[in-house]
Amino acid sequence: MTEAIVHQAAGNSDDSTQVPPATEQGKISTPAEVETAVHAVADRSRHAARRMARANRAWKDRGLRAISAALLESKSQILAANAKDVAAGRSNGTSAALLDRLTLTGSRIDALAAAMENLATLPDPVGNVVRGQTLPNGLRLRQINVPMGVVAAIYEARPNVTVDIAGLALKSGNAVILRGGTAAAATNAALVTILRDALESAGLPADAVQSVDQYGREGANALMRARGRVDVLIPRGGRELIQSVVTNASVPVIETGEGNVHIYLDASATEEMAVDILLNAKTQRPSVCNTVETLLVHSSSTVLPAVAAALRAAGVRLHADARIRAALPASIDSVPATEEDWATEYMDLDLAVAMVDSLDDAVKHIRTWSTGHTEAILTNDLANAERFIAEVDSAAVIVNASTRFTDGGELGLGAEVGISTQKLHARGPMGLTELTTTKWIVQGEGQIRG
Repeated sequence: MTEAIVHQAAGNSDDSTQVPPATEQGKISTPAEVETAVHAVADRSRHAARRMARANRAWKDRGLRAISAALLESKSQILAANAKDVAAGRSNGTSAALLDRLTLTGSRIDALAAAMENLATLPDPVGNVVRGQTLPNGLRLRQINVPMGVVAAIYEARPNVTVDIAGLALKSGNAVILRGGTAAAATNAALVTILRDALESAGLPADAVQSVDQYGREGANALMRARGRVDVLIPRGGRELIQSVVTNASVPVIETGEGNVHIYLDASATEEMAVDILLNAKTQRPSVCNTVETLLVHSSSTVLPAVAAALRAAGVRLHADARIRAALPASIDSVPATEEDWATEYMDLDLAVAMVDSLDDAVKHIRTWSTGHTEAILTNDLANAERFIAEVDSAAVIVNASTRFTDGGELGLGAEVGISTQKLHARGPMGLTELTTTKWIVQGEGQIRG
């Protein structure tokens, strides 16, 4: 496709079906009016998605680089909007973990801009041949990746997701509708404006990125019910938000999960590796879903005192079972663990710690309490590592490395839409390919079925 053709596909010159703008927020008073407004947003997204699907890689990469530049140029504007959201969050008693997710800094904006540049360097998944063959009757078959179409996302207090999902959706040829929640309303409004302006400057449809934040909770409900207008909906947030979407949505949903993440400290693990990995997995950024929440320690391990001392020195509160508490030196304090601790995603400097007598016991504990996100084993026993990989059924299984690597950017995906803990279509960090579906291409020369 030549650039001139792409410009026609992506720009406004072929806009033969103009969709009226959504009803202004101030004039909306009933759920029916909100639904009409959200449907109008979705219809404009569908129109933009058709043009995005025809845009080639060069044009999409130009849009991503325009977004990157715009984020850097608008840094002060973004930070000012974010400061309003953070101040409101503090006054409303928002938890430290959510405040951390809500907060943007200069370096975090730099990282978002760098992620868009990185996305521009990745291969375009659209048109990739998944498989193909020529049948005995001469029919030539190809199964190729194609865009989903209209991708919607509902999330909370995570303005970085606004940029990440928009970038991934654009590179994979989709249009995106965002519902970022009240907590980040000012930041998301600023970001969506910046994204739309950047797309227009690159000749891509601004309506490839839209938000329904202005319609509040009822707008989110209408988005969940927009079957036929929205192709897939991805929730990101805590258990309550995710389960609300899964339970109430009539559009297809890719379920992302909370991260009750485990690390099993095998008897053969060395002290240096155990201390370094546990500190990184728990303290680098406690508020995110790939942070370890439960440590399982083999009863023959000799490194527990060093690991516990390092964690306590870093400010981690240990919720320990009776055997761990008995094994700890008197100088290392802890609190008794309860059943609730094994099920808790703390998202803070807290860690549940239990003692187990075998790999089987560790796997049994993980099967009982895991959310299927990420589990890790620290070991120098190859057989134990292989058994752990085979027997633990989570989206990511890690051997001798921090759980913080369960991340789209860290795994070379450029960014991520979320981390899926389900098993259909996508599992684990979701990047470009996970925002595509497939199409069968059948080419013949007059064949008919006998």
